[in-house]
Amino acid sequence: MFFSSMRILALLLLPLCLSLPSCADDDDPVVPNEEEVITDVTFTLVPTTGTGETVVFSFVDRDGDGPVQPDTSQTGTLLPSTTYNGKLTFTNASDTLDVEDVTAEVRTEALDHQVFFTQTAGLNLTVTYADVDTGGNPLGLETTVTTGAPSSGNFTIILRHEPDKSAAGVSISNPTPAGGETDVEVTFATSY
Repeated sequence: MFFSSMRILALLLLPLCLSLPSCADDDDPVVPNEEEVITDVTFTLVPTTGTGETVVFSFVDRDGDGPVQPDTSQTGTLLPSTTYNGKLTFTNASDTLDVEDVTAEVRTEALDHQVFFTQTAGLNLTVTYADVDTGGNPLGLETTVTTGAPSSGNFTIILRHEPDKSAAGVSISNPTPAGGETDVEVTFATSY
């Protein structure tokens, strides 16, 4: 009789239990804006005048921390005292069957990204931002590069994830005050 009463009680309470909100956390989980995986970086410089050739700097590291060393290269030659329109692209080709255009993701999440350009003291070139995010802060996928007198040295491209773009001291060549995480950092040697 006791088990029979319990069964009836359970059957009566079942619809009530199903109609009550669950005690479990029903909120949609917050998906963090994770850092990007970038295997390829291409920086294309097109002269703004008819003089000179397009210069392309490229970095490829398909195996990440694997045994194959990253490959950096430059095609074309920079000219002194010349202005170039620069365009950066980032790609994740770690899975050759599913190559991902990370540039589009960086542009979509522009508020959470900023590109920085640093250089050694011997290199006489200036890089300025030519694009901004929706908040009016610099992004860096598009730039203007101006070369000065003939020189040589290294320049480094750094993509930061979730930097503080308005931190004191942040500039195109000083990412340190911005904080954030580095998605990719590549260095190219050049001369002209």
